[in-house]
Amino acid sequence: MQNQRPGRNSDMEAGPAPGDRAQMDKDVFIENFGVDWPKKTYLCYEVEQPEGDSSIPEDQLKGFLRNQARYTIWGPRHAELCFLDRIRSWGLDRNKHYSITVFISWSPCPDCALSLVAFLRENSLVSLRIFAARIYSYIEGYEDGLRQLQEAGVQISIMDIPEYEHCWDTFVDHQGRPFEPGDDLCAHIRKESQMLDNILKGSQDEFHLSEQVCCP
Repeated sequence: MQNQRPGRNSDMEAGPAPGDRAQMDKDVFIENFGVDWPKKTYLCYEVEQPEGDSSIPEDQLKGFLRNQARYTIWGPRHAELCFLDRIRSWGLDRNKHYSITVFISWSPCPDCALSLVAFLRENSLVSLRIFAARIYSYIEGYEDGLRQLQEAGVQISIMDIPEYEHCWDTFVDHQGRPFEPGDDLCAHIRKESQMLDNILKGSQDEFHLSEQVCCP
């Protein structure tokens, strides 16, 4: 049975690129990617496809979605699995390479991590980077799931200020307002980065903060 994250019982929501593509409400972004513990999981993504390739519709190269509700005909479905459904619908050219970057409000649960690993092993044409706003640590095995993603070649990091600013500018209807991180967000980034570093190194005793983390 699929593991349930806190509040993962919302409708899937998708966003096609500025103009034609829907954008996330700024309060929704702050609520789900900020320091609080959100009740939903949102996933923003960007795809780099080879020059001249048109496998992916232009308005789907960037977008966002969230988990499906329990009352859908498919039952509950985590945001990562919804995204895998979307990737499969593109019919990617297996002779080419596609780079995908994901920004997600919760890191993958163990089941979703295994699903992502299986997909990547079957689809070597795809490389994946994951930036998570926080680590999902509510169920046994979450550490092993993250390590298996890393072993499968996935680059996993905690979102830092540059990633927040990028998401704000790319996916959010910010109405011209700049992204304004608070001190609490910097502290949150440091805490989550330390936790992830410990997990990926298999150590709870040592932590070497990535040079990417900009918060002092």
